[in-house]
Formats: sequence, structure tokens, C-alpha cells
Amino acid sequence: MSQGYGNDATTSEPADNPPTGQLRIAAEWATIGIFLILALAGVYMMSIILIPVTLAVVVGMILGLAAEKLSKLGVPRVLNAVLLSSAVALAIFLVINALAGPLAKLAQEAPDFFQRTADRLMPYLDRFKWLHISPETFQSGPMSITTLLENSGNVLHVVSSNLTPAIVQILIFFAALLLFLVSRLSLRKTIIMTFSNRAARLTTIRIIYAVEQVLGFYFATASLIYAGIGVAMTIIAYVGGLSVPVLWGVFAFVASFIPFLGVTTMTIALAIAGIITHSDIVFALAPAIAFFAVHLAVENLVFPAVMGRQWELNPFVVFFAIIFWTWMWGAVGAMLALPLSLIVMTVIDELFIEEKAQPQLPG
Repeated sequence: MSQGYGNDATTSEPADNPPTGQLRIAAEWATIGIFLILALAGVYMMSIILIPVTLAVVVGMILGLAAEKLSKLGVPRVLNAVLLSSAVALAIFLVINALAGPLAKLAQEAPDFFQRTADRLMPYLDRFKWLHISPETFQSGPMSITTLLENSGNVLHVVSSNLTPAIVQILIFFAALLLFLVSRLSLRKTIIMTFSNRAARLTTIRIIYAVEQVLGFYFATASLIYAGIGVAMTIIAYVGGLSVPVLWGVFAFVASFIPFLGVTTMTIALAIAGIITHSDIVFALAPAIAFFAVHLAVENLVFPAVMGRQWELNPFVVFFAIIFWTWMWGAVGAMLALPLSLIVMTVIDELFIEEKAQPQLPG
């Protein structure tokens, strides 16, 4: 009888403990989670190197179509890379040169700008009594014009202290871009040959080709469309009486590459600039409303008509990617969020191409 009682206890023991298989699965997922956390920490800590290298790889893949065209014309690989890298450097130099004059002018007019800002905003701030802001607030205390100008020296100190890392990142970017363009074909071959079977190699070839096609076509077309938005913004700023219209056009062009956040920031900035410039609220908000309407029409009518529906991204996924990469890498991360999302989307589409629903051909 005691023997039978012992058998019952032994039989009921496994029911109180989780199966070994479930423990193994939990351990595997825990290992994956720890690896992801450590990987994200590494990406965050190595941002000074990974940001310019990642940007160089993305730009190099975008220039893949141009590199193929030059290769077909008989241009040597090294000269090909030098020409494309020089073109990128020239474009960046022209943008900086175009912005240097307007920014210097704004810096010279800083005292008058702060004073006009305070005078224009006071009628609107007076309506919010709980803020306890009066005209005397801008004449003495931490929000006075004198204090703001004194703090501008601290801002310049912060900018100058970050100038050296920025120069290092720029040098890393151009070096990585040049080397990536030079070794693009050999690097592609190395990646393909890492797989042993023929099916995996064909899939890798298809993925690399699709990513270059998507990035090249998308950003070539987007640049032309967003350049149109920049021109429209320049005209809006000129007609709306805003200072330095060309600067607003450049900002609109750059901001258009950052979905959601870019247009939101531009609209708010235009509304503030309009309030500072015009006393009438209708004229003050007109540039912001006009820019938002133009951008909305382009994004919802022109862009889908030109690009087609096959490269549409889920808006929530894009928004989450922008928030995540902005948190990881700042402003550059926000600009890289869209191309990185395009790369991931293309890889997934090519990996699961066999699972896509195939159209039924007629009889």
C-alpha cells in the first residue's frame, strides 16, 4: 500500500512543474531579448561611428543606379567612386554656402529679432493670465532680451565644442562612402558567396538588386518632388512677407524627407514666424496654412501617382521608426528612418515573395 502511495506522489510531481520544453523556449527567448538589448546599447554607444557609416552605406546604395550607368559607359570603378563622392560633397557644399549668408544675416539681426518676437507675442500671451507674463518679463529677469543675448554665447560654446566630433563624422562619412562605392561589387559578391546553396544565393542577389532599385528610384523621384515643394515654399515665404524666403525653401525641402515630424515642425515654425511678422492673425497664419495645404496635396495626390502603391509604407510603422531612430541617433536618425524602413520592407517582400497572392490569369 505504501508502494502504491509513493507511485501516486511520483506521478503527480510533473504536473506541478512546467515541462522542460517550455523552460527551454523561455530561455531561448530570454537569450534573444538580452542580445537585442545589448545590440541596441552597442548601436547607441557607437553612434559617432555608426551614424556616418550607415549614412554612407545608404547614400552609396541610393547612388547604385548612377554607378551602374557610369560602369556601362566604361568609367573605371575607382574614378566612378571619386566622381559620385565628389558630386555628393559638391551638393553639400552648395547647400551650406546657400545657407551661410541668410544665417549670418539672422545672427546680425538677433537683438531686433528678439525684440520683435516679444512685441508680437505679448498680445497673445496676455490672454493666458496663468502664465504670469507681462511686458516687464522681457525687460528684466531670465527672459529679458539682454539675458537671451548673453545665453547665446553659451549656445555658441556648445556648438563649437561639438564642432570637432561633427568634423570627424563628416570625414568618416566621405571615407566610408568612397570605399563603399569602390568595393561595392566585391562586397556584394562576398555577401552572396557566404551562402552555400544556390537558392539562398539567388535570393540574396534578388534582395540586393531590389534594395538598390527601391532606394535609387524612391529618392531620385522624392528629391524632384520635394524640390518642387521647396520652390513653392520660397514663393509662399516671399509673398507672405517672411524674411529670407530661400532659407524657408531649403528647410521645407529637407523637412519633407522626414514624414510627419518634418511637416509638423515646418508648419509650427511658419506660424510663429508669421505671428512675429504680421499683426493681423489671418496674414500671420497664411504662410503656414499654404505650406501645409501644398505639402498635403503633394503627399496624397502627386506622390502616390508618381511612385505607385507598391512602395507604400504603413504610416504607424514609419512614425514608430522615426521616433525610435530619433531617440537613438538624433536628427540624422530621423532622416535615416525612412530609408532603413524601405530596406526592411524590401527584404521582407523579397524573402516572402512565394507567399504573395498570385493573380489568376484568364483561361
